[in-house]
Amino acid sequence: MRDVVSQRLDNHKLSSSEFKKPVDVVRWLGAVQAQDFNAAKWALALRMRAATDAVVEKAFNEGQILRTHLMRPTWHFVAPEDIRWLLQLTAPRVNVRCGPNYRKYELDNATLTRSNKALSRALRGGKHLTRSSLKKVLNQAGIPAEDTVRMAHILLGAELDGVVCSGPRVGKQFTYALLEERTPATSSLTRDEALARLTQRYFTSHGPATLQDFIWWSGLTAADARHGVELVDRHLRKELIDEKVYLSPQARKTMPKSTYSAHLLPAYDEYTVAYKDRQTLFARYNGITTWGLLGPIVIIDGRVIGTWKRTNDKVSLNISQDLKESQRSAIAHATDRYEAFCGAALRGRPSDK
Repeated sequence: MRDVVSQRLDNHKLSSSEFKKPVDVVRWLGAVQAQDFNAAKWALALRMRAATDAVVEKAFNEGQILRTHLMRPTWHFVAPEDIRWLLQLTAPRVNVRCGPNYRKYELDNATLTRSNKALSRALRGGKHLTRSSLKKVLNQAGIPAEDTVRMAHILLGAELDGVVCSGPRVGKQFTYALLEERTPATSSLTRDEALARLTQRYFTSHGPATLQDFIWWSGLTAADARHGVELVDRHLRKELIDEKVYLSPQARKTMPKSTYSAHLLPAYDEYTVAYKDRQTLFARYNGITTWGLLGPIVIIDGRVIGTWKRTNDKVSLNISQDLKESQRSAIAHATDRYEAFCGAALRGRPSDK
């Protein structure tokens, strides 16, 4: 599996990257899981030649990258030119998965249509409103929105319908904007064109990966995922490894390696969250559960060797194995990189074991 790890590091742009803008990373990966906003900003910066938290925040506030629900029932960063065709392709499946909660909170089609109209009126003219402001709007329109979960599903439905998306933050508060005003209209794609584009992007940026990995990541049905692979089959390379078929881009581009052989990956990084089978890469290490892999982890040469967390101005490391001096140096370099991203002095290095 060593070759799989090496290829994934390259394709994820963790080995090295030519990207200079956050939207370049988002466009390359197709979409980036972003329910943990601060972690997702660091995920983008890791795949750029150089970036600070302020740079990624600015790109978000200016609408260069958007944040909305698509693919799976969670937030993702998405490029403005991709948001419409991605929603058209994946929103129906997300709505199906959210169906039980829609019914539980009495959010039928008529109610969601009414709420969409109320939200549109309130946001018209380039307004950016917080969730609390929109809650007042809905209540005044006769749509009960005091229940936090019900309110969340009203906004989720509006996102999936392509009515609202992220606006700029006000301090640390998120706002919503009208999608039609936030980003220009783009040419529509046929369903097969959208399916082919998403499939190609996934295996190009995340491969080698299996069909089951793609089904998990995209939220598509197995039939749609298989059809997507058929549509782009000539662009993919297949390898049989441990009795599983792995798909990756046909052309293998070798990038010059950076000095970063270690990385502090954030929670829900695409390197871990984008695969159904995570044990393939990480099972050999004790003390880290499958769910633990979705938190902040430390990797060296693509393999997890521990976890990390930031507490105020300090990075704390929990390393699960003895380290060589070169590995300590690599982790110190990775911590320095995170410090540069934060723009603040952070303390913390792996302790002797």
